[in-house]
Amino acid sequence: MTADPTPDTAPETLPDYPFDRETTLEPPPAWAELREGCPVAHVRLPSGDEAALLTRYDSVRSVLADPRFTRSGAGAARIATTDDGGIFLRESPLATHGPEHLQWRRLLTRWFTARKIEEWRPRVQAMADDLVDGLLADGSPGNLSARFALPLPVRVICALVGAPDKDQDKFAHWSSVMLTLTRYTQAEVDDAYRDFNGYVEDLVERRRADPGDDLLSELTRVSDSEDGRLDTPQLVATVRGILLAGHETTSNMIAIMAALLLSERSRFEAVTADPALIANTVEEVLRMDTTLAVIGIPRFITEDIELDGVAVPAGTTVLPHNAAANRDPRKFPDPDRFDEKRENSAQHLTFGAGAHFCVGQPLARMELQVALGTLARRLPTLRLRDGADDLKLRTGGMSGGLQDIWVAW
Repeated sequence: MTADPTPDTAPETLPDYPFDRETTLEPPPAWAELREGCPVAHVRLPSGDEAALLTRYDSVRSVLADPRFTRSGAGAARIATTDDGGIFLRESPLATHGPEHLQWRRLLTRWFTARKIEEWRPRVQAMADDLVDGLLADGSPGNLSARFALPLPVRVICALVGAPDKDQDKFAHWSSVMLTLTRYTQAEVDDAYRDFNGYVEDLVERRRADPGDDLLSELTRVSDSEDGRLDTPQLVATVRGILLAGHETTSNMIAIMAALLLSERSRFEAVTADPALIANTVEEVLRMDTTLAVIGIPRFITEDIELDGVAVPAGTTVLPHNAAANRDPRKFPDPDRFDEKRENSAQHLTFGAGAHFCVGQPLARMELQVALGTLARRLPTLRLRDGADDLKLRTGGMSGGLQDIWVAW
C-alpha cells in the first residue's frame, strides 16, 4: 500500500484512514511502508476530509512540540462523521495554546508532580489489591477489563478530583460518545456533552458548599476568586476533561498492557521473576502499543513548512501519529521487538511532546506500574483465557484499545 505525498492527490485515490491491520496487537503494515517510502502521506479521514499522516519520530515530535500549530483552524480537516467533525473537548483549556494554555497547566501541575503522585502510590496500591481480591473471590476466569482495568483508574481519578466512583458506567458511556469517529450521531454527542456538563456542574456546586482537600475543590476556589485564571465554563470543561482522560486512556492501557505481556507470556514471566523490571516494562508497553491512538493528534499547519523533505503548505491538517513514530527504527533499533530492558523506551511519544505533553502522565505511569506489579505479585499464573488471535479491537472512536480481555489463573 502506498500513498502519494503530493498535496494535489485526487481525493478518490487516497487511502482510507485508519488503516486495516492483519493482527490485533501488531501495527498496520502500511505504517512501516509509509515511514520508509512516503513519510508525509495524504489520507482520507472518516469524515471524508484529507490530512497528511506523519510516521517518522523526528517529524512527529517536532510538529507536536511546535507552538505555531494547534488542533484546529479555519479550514482544518474534520476528523469524525458527526456534523461538527469531532471537535475534541469543547471549551476545554486542553485545546487552547500559548499563554492561556500555560496558565491553565500551572493550575494543575502541583497535583501531578512526581512527588505528589508518589504520595498517592500506597492508596492506589490498596485499591488495586481490593480489586484483585474481588477477582480471586469470584474465581477463574475473569474479565480483567471490567473487573480491574476500568475500575482502578476510575477510583483513582475520582478520589483525586473528588467525585463518586460509583458513576464509572456513566463516565465510560460519555467518553465513548464524545470521542466518536463513526459510531454516534451529532445528537448523541450533544446529549453526552450536556449530561456530562450537568454532572460536573452539580459536583462543583457540592464542592462549593462543602470543600475538601481535592482537585475539584481547589479549582472551584480558583474559579470563584475572580482573578481571571479560570471562569466557570473553563472549570466545567477542565473537570470533565480530567475525568474523561483520567480513566479512558489509563483503563485502556492497563488492558492493553495485560494483552501485550500475556500474548507472549515470557514477557509477563520476566516481571514476575524480577519486579525491578516493572517500570521499564511499562515504558516498553507504552512504546509498543499500536491500538490506543487511532487517528493521531491533529495539528493545523498555519504556514508553509517542510517535513522529511516534503513541502507542506499552510492550511494542511497533519496527523503526527505517536504510535507509528514509536516504531521508527531511526529512534528505536529493532522497534518491533519487545525489550523490557531497552534503554530508551521512555523516549516514546505516547504522551505527546512540547506544551501539550500530557500533564497527567506521572499519574498514568504510576497506575500502570501498580497495576502490573499487583498482577505479577498476586496472580503469577495469569494467562489469557483465549488466544491472542481472539483479541478484538475497539472501533469507531478516536480512542481505541481492546474489547474485553478475559483471563484465567
